[in-house]
Amino acid sequence: MSCQNHERKRIYQVWPGKNKFLCGGRLVFGPDASSLLLTTCMIGGPSITFCIRIAFLIGDRRPLFHSLIMIGAALLTIMDLTFLFLTSTRDPGIIPRNKEAPTLEWASNKAKLPRTKDIIVNGFTVKVKFCDTCKLYRPPRASHCSTCNNCVQRFDHHCPWVGQCIALRNYPFFVCFISCSTLLCIYVFAFSLVSMLEVHGQFYVLIADDLILGVLALYCFVSVWFVGGLTVFHFYLISTNQASFFSFFSKLHLSSIVVCLILFTTSESFRYHYDKKENPYRKGVLKNFKELLLGRIPPPLRWSEPLGLRDMEMSSSKPGHGSCNYGPSEAGVWN
Repeated sequence: MSCQNHERKRIYQVWPGKNKFLCGGRLVFGPDASSLLLTTCMIGGPSITFCIRIAFLIGDRRPLFHSLIMIGAALLTIMDLTFLFLTSTRDPGIIPRNKEAPTLEWASNKAKLPRTKDIIVNGFTVKVKFCDTCKLYRPPRASHCSTCNNCVQRFDHHCPWVGQCIALRNYPFFVCFISCSTLLCIYVFAFSLVSMLEVHGQFYVLIADDLILGVLALYCFVSVWFVGGLTVFHFYLISTNQASFFSFFSKLHLSSIVVCLILFTTSESFRYHYDKKENPYRKGVLKNFKELLLGRIPPPLRWSEPLGLRDMEMSSSKPGHGSCNYGPSEAGVWN
């Protein structure tokens, strides 16, 4: 009976990582998913307040103008929150584990695996490391996230604001999220000032006469420096086809992050450093952006698949479905 009950379990129910799953494994969160609520309030609260305040101005003066302002703010807010949840609830590109470490055909069983090995990526030699936790050689640009306890494809960083790793499968949505956040901050800041000038006319009495719009303008003015700087930084990474790794930032407690916001856009360290001649992933600015925006997102693991004849950690012949089919071709070349 216990054997039958074990076979009925789904992959997500016995996954050894620290992720949280909802809706039968269809939604994949990080262990710090509760921070998603804080981020939602920081975006939705000011946006809703702005829309309500503008709604009161519709009946006072220029109703069409203020109606369009309110509709624009509502659309940007919906887009921003949509990209936030798409980033936070998707499998970022978790690599399935091996139950046992691979063996060396040319060595005895007692031989230790080398910690690194060289592979060819687009004609360049790149070192890949062996992960003791997942018992595999990580694919190029992959890394083990200590927060989620998973090896993740094309790992960029673990973002405490969305409570999820930012990697291969959700990086496009993350870029859209921070871009929309930047636009929303600029939008609310600009039209808060415009609305106050429209109603009150004199700058020095704006905040005193309209405290709500004044506070919103100040909040967005401060926020745009951080989220805007992050957006510009990631646009630079995309144009050069690189990835950032917030090694220190992901380990900070959420309450300490506010204190370190000033370092947000300046303290990222690259996992790898490439110059113009050595970056094996550089394809040109346009092709790099095309790869991000129009590239095919690989399928995730089938988290809701029941455990049956094969173990979730064992290798399989089906790529992307609980296997470790991440390796070079027979010629040892990665494309």
